[in-house]
Formats: sequence, C-alpha cells, structure tokens
Amino acid sequence: MTLIADTSEETAIEEANDDLLVWILAWSELAAFGALLVAFVVVSWLHPEEVAAGRARMTLVVPAFNTAILLLSGWAAAVAATPVPLLKRRIALCAASAGGLLFVALKLYEYSLEGASLLSDDAFSTLYILMTGFHLVHVLFGSLVLALLARFPSPQNVHLMTTLWHVIDIVWLVMFPIVYLI
Repeated sequence: MTLIADTSEETAIEEANDDLLVWILAWSELAAFGALLVAFVVVSWLHPEEVAAGRARMTLVVPAFNTAILLLSGWAAAVAATPVPLLKRRIALCAASAGGLLFVALKLYEYSLEGASLLSDDAFSTLYILMTGFHLVHVLFGSLVLALLARFPSPQNVHLMTTLWHVIDIVWLVMFPIVYLI
C-alpha cells in the first residue's frame, strides 16, 4: 500500500515539474519575442516613413495565408494534446508538423519575393529579418520536434511541445498585425 502511495506522489511531483518547465519555456519565449516586438514598435514611432516604405515593399497575401496555416496547425496540436487514441494523436502531430513545415516553405518564398529589399540596412529591414527569421527557426525546430513526437508520443512530451507550439502561434498572431498591418 505504501508503494502505491509513494508512486502516486512521485508522479504528481514529476507532473508539477513538467508544468514548471513548460511555463518557464513559454514565458522565456514570450519575453524574447516581446522585446523584439517592442523594439519594432519603437522604431515605427521614431522612423515612420522608413517603416511605411518597408511595408510597401512587402506582400500581405503570403503572411495572411501563413496565419491561417498556423491556426490550423495549432488546432491539430490541440487535438494531439487531448485524450485521443494513439493513431489519432500521431496523425494530429503529423498534421501540426506539416503545417509548420508549410509555413516555413511559404515564409522562404515570401523572402524570395522581397529579394534585395531584405538586404537594406535600414532599421525596418533589420528588425523584420531578425523577428521573422527568429520565429521561422522556432517554427522549423518545433515542426521537427512534433514529427519526432508522432513517432514517440509520450503524454508529457506531447503536453510540453503542444503548449510551446501554441506559444509560437500566439507570437505570430501578435507579430503579423504589428509588422504587416499597423
């Protein structure tokens, strides 16, 4: 009887530690991207003409489509995090991963459309590449981890990664209007 109680207590402690790790990672991501977004807003206030010229060089179609892709990918990740049969969890993780990889491919296509204007040495271009490139790396890495989880979908790892995937989605949902629309 004592063995069962000790095991349950250890499991509860491990789950609490897993949740702590999730929140530490999530808040560190939000802090890093928050700093970049604040820098972008400050540059927008200090150099409105430069930012307007930078936005005029960009297309809205690809990033708008990418927003929809990330939302669908986030939905698939949410399905994977629920108590579903193993096959459905694996399919949902693969779908979330595929959405992330499609996002990466379209973002690279968007960069190719913008071409030489990305190489400008103005503050807008520098921050744009820094923010969207940093986000792109997170999406790529997250997509690869989601694909790996489809093969080895332990509940704790699925919980951790799908939570972080949602943080990456939230970052884009804030970044998209600030960079492209406002």
